[in-house]
Order: sequence, then C-alpha cells, then structure tokens
Amino acid sequence: MQDSNNLRGIDLNLLVVLDALLAERHVSRAAIRLNMSQPAVSHALARLRLLFDDPMLIRRGGKLVPSSKAQQIAPTLSEALRQMREVLGPSGFDPARETRKFRLAMSDYGSGVILPGLLRLLRLEAPGIDLVITQSGREAMLRLVLDGECDLALGVFPDLPERLEAGQLTVERFACLADRQMMAGQDCLDLEAYLSRAHVLVAMNDGANTEIDTALKAMGHVRRIAVTLPHWGNAPRLIHGTDLVLTVARNALAPYENDPSVIIFEPPFQIPPFPFVQVWHERSGGDPAHLWLRNAIAISLSANPSLAPLRP
Repeated sequence: MQDSNNLRGIDLNLLVVLDALLAERHVSRAAIRLNMSQPAVSHALARLRLLFDDPMLIRRGGKLVPSSKAQQIAPTLSEALRQMREVLGPSGFDPARETRKFRLAMSDYGSGVILPGLLRLLRLEAPGIDLVITQSGREAMLRLVLDGECDLALGVFPDLPERLEAGQLTVERFACLADRQMMAGQDCLDLEAYLSRAHVLVAMNDGANTEIDTALKAMGHVRRIAVTLPHWGNAPRLIHGTDLVLTVARNALAPYENDPSVIIFEPPFQIPPFPFVQVWHERSGGDPAHLWLRNAIAISLSANPSLAPLRP
C-alpha cells in the first residue's frame, strides 16, 4: 500500500467506500448504500486499487469477488469504522431521511403476511426506503444473502450456513382447506379419508419433501400429489369445485376464513409447527439502517392480529 503509514496522505472516505463494496460486492448497490453515484464509486475503487496495490475486488461470472488481501482486511476495517462511528457520536441514521433500497427474498406467502403492514410502516416513518422483492427456493434465497445479492431472506430455514444469522418472527402451524360440497357434511377428515384424497403441494420443485410429507413418512404413509405449484396465493383457488385437499401454513388461508364454499380444519395427524424467520449476513448485523428494517419487520408482523394466536 502506497504511503500506508501516512494517514495525512490518504482520503479516509475511501475506506468507507471499500467497506460498502466488500459488504455489497456490487458497485451499483454500494452506490445506493452510500448515496453516491455509480461513477463516483467506480472511481473510488480505482483509487483503492492504487492505494493498496491490489485489485481488491475481482469480477468473476458477473460478480465482484474480494481478493485475498481484501478478505484479510475486511473484518479489521469494519471494526475500525464501527469504533470510529462510536468516537464521533451517534450514527446520524434517521429513518425519515434515509434513502436506500433493500432487496428481500421471500415467497408470496411471506409477501402476503409481511408486506402490507411493513409498507404502511415504511410509508409513514421511512418513505425514502424502497424494497425489491424476489422469490426462489430456500437454498437459493440463502445463497443470495451469502453472495450479497439480497439483504434479507424471510421464510423457513431449518439449517443456516456459517456467517448467516436469523431472528424468529413467528411460529406457524399447518391447516387444511377443502371444498365444502366435497366434504359430504363433515367439517374435517380423519387420516384414512385424508390419504384417500388427492392433494395440492406448494413447493419450488416436484418433490414431496415438505414438513407435511416428512411427518406422513414417519408414520409409514404417503399422500398422492395431484398438482405441485410454487405459489401459495394461487393454491387455495384450486380447491373450489374439486375433491383436492390443500395443507399449508395457517396464515395463507386467512383470506378464506369467511368463505362459505370451503372448510378450514386441522390436519388429522401431528405436523410440527415451524418458525418463520428473517435471515441476514453477519456483515450487516451492525448496519443501523439494516437493523432498523429488521425491527420494522418484526414490529409490523407483531401488529398483525391474525398472527397473534400463532406466536408461542
């Protein structure tokens, strides 16, 4: 590093840019995070490469990957900047004035449960914060967070890779949905009747490996899956006028609570409840805006009356 011991010859703002680039691994997203233009961040990266005499971030497969030196200094740099912010006083984070874009990965179930309350809160308290929502399978969502392509993943993640942290938002339980006319006057199904029906599966692939099927397999049973689709929101609509049964998270059926054409009932076997969590990378743990958003999500979810009975 040129003149590394002469701080007077170094623009320390470059280190703030480097910290953002290492966290985001993307010039445009770092620019949004820093409220800078993309050319300004690119110019700063060029200066950082000269300063450290190292490429710092290398483009591979359309992504920026930290060099060995960048990986080595990243923890020290992040901690040094954190301490410097403490020395200088409050971070200055103000939700009402913050302008930033966050990328969240979740299913349409998560979108339906979380976004209505969260957006109302954001429009009132942080109108400059924008959200981009993406959807994919569980492993893909975690990979997006690991790679810095997403700020948060929300869903059910039984196993987390290293460097990812999670906060529980609620505990969900399963419920069944069936067409009322096809129930022949009954308000539920026993296990034999449940297994005799064809079922709708909500999954990102065609394998019956959900918590529901795992519970059935443990009992020595397998259900017939007549249709598999990736969208929670569309699944209940397939039940009307058919003998199909849908078993999904209870909150996904909230819009059908007062629908006289269908019946919602408890599954005829034990399916363990599952925690619904938000997941972030450890590099974002101390980011004031990121922390504020995580708290906002928790607050907006706790204010949802339909979730109150589901929390432990």
